[in-house]
Parts: sequence; C-alpha cells; structure tokens
Amino acid sequence: MPTGLAARDLPAGRVRRSAALAAVVVLLCGLTLALAYVNKARCAGAPFDQDGRSRVFDVIKDRDVCYSDIQFLWLGRDINEHVFPYVSGGITEDGALVGGAVEYPVLSGVLMWLGAIGADNDAEFLRYSALLLVPFALLTAWMLARLAGGAALLWAAGPPLVLYAFHNWELPVVFTAVAAVYVVGALPRFSLRSRGIAAAVLLALGFCLKLYPGIFVLPLLAYVLTGGVERHKDESGRGLDVRGALLTAAAAVGTVVVVNLPFALAGYEGWRASITFQQLRQADITTNSIWYWGLRPMFTHDIAGEASFQQVVSIVSPMLVLAAFALAMWLGWRRYVVTGVFPWVGVSGAMLCGFLLFHKVHSPQYTLWLVPFLVLLEVPWWLIGGYLVADAAIGIGVFRYFYSMGSGTSVELMQSIVQFGVWGRASLLVVLFFVFLWALPRGYRSVRPTAPRSDPSDLVPVS
Repeated sequence: MPTGLAARDLPAGRVRRSAALAAVVVLLCGLTLALAYVNKARCAGAPFDQDGRSRVFDVIKDRDVCYSDIQFLWLGRDINEHVFPYVSGGITEDGALVGGAVEYPVLSGVLMWLGAIGADNDAEFLRYSALLLVPFALLTAWMLARLAGGAALLWAAGPPLVLYAFHNWELPVVFTAVAAVYVVGALPRFSLRSRGIAAAVLLALGFCLKLYPGIFVLPLLAYVLTGGVERHKDESGRGLDVRGALLTAAAAVGTVVVVNLPFALAGYEGWRASITFQQLRQADITTNSIWYWGLRPMFTHDIAGEASFQQVVSIVSPMLVLAAFALAMWLGWRRYVVTGVFPWVGVSGAMLCGFLLFHKVHSPQYTLWLVPFLVLLEVPWWLIGGYLVADAAIGIGVFRYFYSMGSGTSVELMQSIVQFGVWGRASLLVVLFFVFLWALPRGYRSVRPTAPRSDPSDLVPVS
C-alpha cells in the first residue's frame, strides 16, 4: 500500500487547537468587523433624498473608497420597496432587472430582503445587513482557528475583511465553504459518508448563495469515493465507495433543487432573471479581469470590435475555467495515487484559483473566498503578502481610478496601480493553483527535513 497522509496531515485531521486561541481570534474578528463597518458607513447617513439614498454616497463613494454594493443596491432592485425577491419581476431585453428580481442566487436575495426589513434608507439597510452578516464571519473565524490555529488571524484581522466584509454578501457563502471543510475534517466520530453528505449540503447551500462552493462538490466526491484517510488506514484494502459518492452527489443536487424549486414555481421569470443577468454580463472596466486589461486592447475601439471581444470572452473564458477544473482534479488524483489520500481541500482551492483567473468577472470582494485556503493550507507567507498587496491595489486603486476618470484629473497613476493589481493577482493565482495542490495543512512540520513530506511518521503537530 502506498505511503499516505495520516489524519493529522489533513485540514483538521486532529482539532487540538486551544479554546482560548479561538476566543481571541473571534474577538479580534469582531473588532475588525467593527472597523470594516465604520469604513463603509462613511458613505451613508443624513441627509437623504426622497428614495432614502444618502446624498453623500455619490459624492464620496469612489474618492474616499467607501463604496459598497450593499448600499448601492438599496435602489434599483425594489429592495427599498421591501418586495420579496424573485416571485415577481424579470429582466428586460437590454438586461435591466425589474420588479424585485436580483442578480444573485436565491439565498443571497433572501438575505438582501431580510436586511431591508425595517430600513427606510440606505444607511439603515447597510447597518441591518451588517448585523445580519456578522455572525457568519465570527463563526468562520472560530472554525478556522480550530482548524489552523493562529493562522486564522489572516481571516480575522487581515486587510480583506476590512475592505470587503460589508462590500457585498460574501460572508455567508464563505461560512458554508469553511463549514464543509470543518465537518469533513473535525468530526471523526461520524462516518465519512455522513460527513460527506453533510458537507455536500453545506456546499449546495453555498451554491444557492454565490455559486462558487458548488465547484467543491466534485473533489469532495473524489474524497468520499476513495475513502479519505479512513480508507488509507484500513489494512483490508477495500475498494472504492461508489455508493457513498453517489449519496454525496445526490445530497448536493437535492439541496439545490429543494432551495430553488419554490422560487422557480412561484415566479419563474423572476427566478430565471438572475441567471440571465449573469449570462449577459460583459467583461468591461468594472470587472477587474485579465480579459479587459489583457485582451480588449487587441480589438478595435468601435462597436464591431467590442462585439467581437465579448464574443471571444464568452467562449474562451468558460473553456479555460473548465480546463483548469479538469487539471486540478487530474493532479489531485495523481497525488492520491502517491499518498493514498485525495487532497480535496487543496484541489478545491486550485479550482477556485482557476475560476478567479479565467472568469470574465473578478470583483474585489472575491478575495474573501480565497483567504480560508490561505489559512488552512501551508502557503508561504511571502506569497500571501504579495497577493494581499496586489489585492489592495485593486480594492483601493480601482475606486480611486473611477474617481479620477469622473473628476477629469489625470488617470495614469491610478490606472498603473490597477493594472499592477490585475496582473499581480493573476500571476499569483497561477502559483497558488499548484501550491494548493501539494500543500500540507498549517500546524504540522517534518521532524526530519530530508524526509518525504507525505510520510505520516515524520509529521508532528506544532504546539
């Protein structure tokens, strides 16, 4: 039997993290969230116009880098009218959402509606939404602390949480992804099948929030199929658990259907509008992607050139995303052959890198999706630091760039900063793609530097 990874050589193989450390991480996360709210609340407050929009919002949102989608979407989606999403409305021929339709999957739409209950203006909507989102960030901090120890401070007190905690509705979806890892790795008293099914349900709920956790179901299936670390430790050499993998897949699909079906039946046009909106979205200056900054200059600056550019992106982007997924799964399987354990967390992280790199939209707040993998896996800190610098160039620079364009001042400096962020982030995503696939979990080290990193006898927990 090939040398494999011990249970402790997996994220949360043994959860022996200090409860005191977890409490400190959660406390610091709460303080960071308070700072994050203050940062965004600078754009909100009296006086308000007749629709409840803060008059200061349009004046300073880019200049002072306090813009948030939460505050922006108070208007334009009938949120200010307290219309329950999806069951009415739809999308016009020119791609405008009307009558309560929103561009996000259904659970995010429900969170938006809940945040607006009792709100009469965008400042209250931002505040109530923040209160709704805070528990997800705190629970994520607690789980990461239990899984990875002090490295969880990267989530709890890092720049991304300050910049993006209340930029959009990302915190609940990140929680579902981290919770899936926690369930699989930190609850060994339950069978792998049971943990796999529970994790699949969590990932499916994440899919119903922001889609991306759905891609992690495939590596989870491979992990359950191959029996995880339990199968590696079983000397009987039993075969693949096809039934367990099928049950895990069924749990994911069933959850998505159960969540979406009521909305589709109650108002199909409003439900379908969110999908159509994303299909129609173009790779423009607001998407921060390699496509706009790298490919767009190769086309003419007229209507025909723009149409050709968008057509190429609509074909090439999904093809490259799928190719990245396939490569991650293949490399993950090769590691399974060598070690005896399929690295489903590392493969999930690599797939996310492929998605972020090649998708036509790369919004700044997507960094929150990536941070848990930087916490859970043994990624060099210099690499993390480099990524955070590139991310800040986007998260701050892009709004200053928009302000420069709107105010008529010189844009050369801010455009250079944005391009640095775009290409710095893209190049580091390529590196992280491969680092994730072979990284050990944080908190373990080899007692013999020359020993193979996959030998469980040489891995000891770091106190």
